[in-house]
Amino acid sequence: MSAVRTVTATALGGIGAIHVAWGLGSAFPLGDRNDLADAVAGRRDLPGRTESFAVAGLLSAAATVVAAPAFVPRPIATLGRLGVAAVLATRGVLGVTNRTGRAVGWATTPRFDRLDRRYYGPLCLALAAGSLTRSQVGASPPAARPPGRPWRTGR
Repeated sequence: MSAVRTVTATALGGIGAIHVAWGLGSAFPLGDRNDLADAVAGRRDLPGRTESFAVAGLLSAAATVVAAPAFVPRPIATLGRLGVAAVLATRGVLGVTNRTGRAVGWATTPRFDRLDRRYYGPLCLALAAGSLTRSQVGASPPAARPPGRPWRTGR
């Protein structure tokens, strides 16, 4: 697995772990849950435990797909990474264009909108790009053309 995919999978797993902490009642990294709700959900209160754990599960699954364990057939792993990238890219575009509120079903706060445009959206776009990188493990280098030979063969 490439270093970029390793970082991407680790980041997705870490963000999933933070969602578990939020589901368990943590206000990390802010001082209280109301402040956290404003910053990360764009509303007065945080989504419930079930929602936090569901997002954590999806992020953990995405991290596993991006890491592409060796026992997963290559076509399935590629399809999975394309799916992860599509979801993250959609979330990223919504964030940087200030349209996340349309997707979540509630009016988001100005603080969330600012953080979404500046940090959350670009992070999602970076994770989408990272999930699309090809693995270089076991890949063969491109065949070198012998010196003085034309690029065409067969003549």
